[in-house]
Amino acid sequence: METGALCYTGRMTDEFETNTDKIMAAAVRKSESIEADIAVHPERYRVLTGDRPTGLLHIGHYFGTLRNRVRLARLGVPTMIVIADYQVLTDHDAFDKISENTRQLVIDYLAAGIEPGERVAIFPHSHVPEANQLMVPFLTLVSNAELSRNPTVKDEIAKSEVALNAGMYTYPVHQAVDILFCKGNVVPVGKDQLPHLEMARVIARRFNARFCKGAEPVFPEPHALLSKTPMIMGLDGSAKMSKSLGNAVLLSADEDETARLIKKAKTDQERHITYDPKNRPEVANLLRIISLCADEEPEAIAERIGDGGGGKLKAVLTEALNEELRPLRARRAELEQQPERIRGVLQDGVEKARAIARETLAEVRHVMNMEI
Repeated sequence: METGALCYTGRMTDEFETNTDKIMAAAVRKSESIEADIAVHPERYRVLTGDRPTGLLHIGHYFGTLRNRVRLARLGVPTMIVIADYQVLTDHDAFDKISENTRQLVIDYLAAGIEPGERVAIFPHSHVPEANQLMVPFLTLVSNAELSRNPTVKDEIAKSEVALNAGMYTYPVHQAVDILFCKGNVVPVGKDQLPHLEMARVIARRFNARFCKGAEPVFPEPHALLSKTPMIMGLDGSAKMSKSLGNAVLLSADEDETARLIKKAKTDQERHITYDPKNRPEVANLLRIISLCADEEPEAIAERIGDGGGGKLKAVLTEALNEELRPLRARRAELEQQPERIRGVLQDGVEKARAIARETLAEVRHVMNMEI
């Protein structure tokens, strides 16, 4: 994924789009190389990952990210999990719920098996002022045109009926701050998120080239650890499972609620169940979820269900999903009664993050000749 130094002409995203296939292929090769090495040398890596506190997590998050975070942490990979609370302000008005949503995120993390400690920190980035001080120098390394061309910003511009606030334009730079303040060199993402990671890579490259001439680079260029888990579609057959669309199974849902939601899931008119993602996407989606729970190929699951139709498919899914989530839900219920523990996890995470950020900020000030 090494694309060479890019100039300040607003062409970063254009170049990414022009060379998408080449960059994607290089990212896949690099990800496979990291995956092979990370099991042998976990100490070489620091993972940065996280979520915005906009509400409760659902099974798309669980299969797509949470299980992978648990796996990496158990391999011994230092892991920083950022709760991006400032970023909620860029496109949400529900600031009154940020604190509670942050608490619920931590509960979901712990219930899923993430264990904060020496190698794992969970923290809201609004409580790490030393990291946020990197925003100004980072903003000097990108142009307004590049920010406008960023996929996240372009998407918001396209769907917004009002003028975007400046926070949305600088959103990609703040993401780079989250990754680079702790010198994260691995970021678990899906292929569709590679352009977002490219902003952090470009900022790291430009900072090192501008301020570290003749000295050791301050920032590593982070690489993607590409997810192998297919995207979980919404139960209504839409392209994405989402809380806002009401088509998700929340991790906090009980077994009866899960059954009711799955009963309403969209399938099709064919009674014989087959795994055909192209022609039967809704059925294929439900089979994939069962596969993720049962560690069995979706084709084999479809063959077992056979002429049982959509009813049998939904029944199998309900049983498999409730079985998979039963331990998580039990832990979640216990954690709901332990507010001091949740607060302690966040306080410890903030302390760890600030210690790292202070060291990085000191290096930044040194190479920028801003020491006093």
